[in-house]
Amino acid sequence: MKLQDLDIIVTAPPAPGWGGRYWILVKVTTDTGITGWGECYASSVGPDAMSAVLRDVFERHMLGQNLENIEWMFRRVYSSGFTQRPDLTVMGAFSGLEIACWDILGKDRGRPVYALLGGMMNHAIRTYTYLYPLPHHEIGAFWTSPEMAAETAVEMVRQGYTALKFDPAGPYTMRGGHMPAMTDITLSVAFCKAVREAVGDKADLLFGTHGQFTTAGAIRMGRALEPYQPLWFEEPVPPDNYAAMAQVANSVGIPVATGERLTTKAEFAEVLRQGAASILQPALGRAGGIWEMKKVAALAETYNAQMAPHLYAGPVEWAANLHLAASIPNLLIAETIETPFHDRLIRGSIRVEEGFVRLSDAPGLGIDVDEAFARAHPYSGDHLHLQMQDDPCDYAHGNAFQGGAPVTEG
Repeated sequence: MKLQDLDIIVTAPPAPGWGGRYWILVKVTTDTGITGWGECYASSVGPDAMSAVLRDVFERHMLGQNLENIEWMFRRVYSSGFTQRPDLTVMGAFSGLEIACWDILGKDRGRPVYALLGGMMNHAIRTYTYLYPLPHHEIGAFWTSPEMAAETAVEMVRQGYTALKFDPAGPYTMRGGHMPAMTDITLSVAFCKAVREAVGDKADLLFGTHGQFTTAGAIRMGRALEPYQPLWFEEPVPPDNYAAMAQVANSVGIPVATGERLTTKAEFAEVLRQGAASILQPALGRAGGIWEMKKVAALAETYNAQMAPHLYAGPVEWAANLHLAASIPNLLIAETIETPFHDRLIRGSIRVEEGFVRLSDAPGLGIDVDEAFARAHPYSGDHLHLQMQDDPCDYAHGNAFQGGAPVTEG
């Protein structure tokens, strides 16, 4: 059974775009006629350029190959062009293609992917959700309103979630880490206080920062949040600075989490070696795929660290994350996004029930992709999946982050 054909679909969820402006889906077919689906969470270049990278990686390293040889294909891609080092864009392409290979292998054998990864370890996968606006909330005001966040938190706990994520800590700027404004610290404390008072001990608080701060700034912010016992302090400094992140981890009484912007075991291993984080958050559509992250999970075990697969993408990457999560002993939790668009794209084949996902024994990824629906919603913009702002932190008038995809595009 050999890889024969690749099709790429760039589909766009409706505004406000929870999960990003677009999702890059790959459809891979074998010479025996079996089709597998994958998803690339790669946003350094636009979807047209990424589609060209996908085709190059597929045709150069995978076309005509026995798709059981995942390790061989990974080494070809990792070494491509005399590199042998992590490359987010090339690995993003390979990750989506590799996920599709696992989907095919499972379908060919009539077994779910988790069964090919060592079997079922976690029958019920604990999930978490972002705090998104409720239907009656004004979206623009939501991101700086502790009261609205608390209202959403109560509703999510009612639905069964036991962990809730939010990130009110100011702007994501392309300028690197900054010292948080005092107003951002005050707002972040207000969010944690309001949500904690609203949910009590019924849910963990997950505090996201997306690499926004200097080391000193992250320590200031983290210490201010300690009284509210967040489960994690996510990416407190830029993700490439492992030593600085380790300083934060050693200075703040909140576990540090990182990983959504890392790729391959080479980068995750350095996080573990330096003690930069005790919670790893791989996005499988970027990090090297399912097999590479199975290795990272094993590495994490040896450091007594846990895995929390990240999701800010579509439901195909989500399915891959969940199959990894089902198969590892050191799972903490997995991110989820529930929207009608996510659900329709896979025809409701995987769903959260009372805060947990229980995977079926359906073959492959266990999803039923609605290809016609995906094609009916093409992306036509020129923005990237996510973008950082050019302007610096505003110390005079306060800052507001709009949740990953702005309500209006400039």
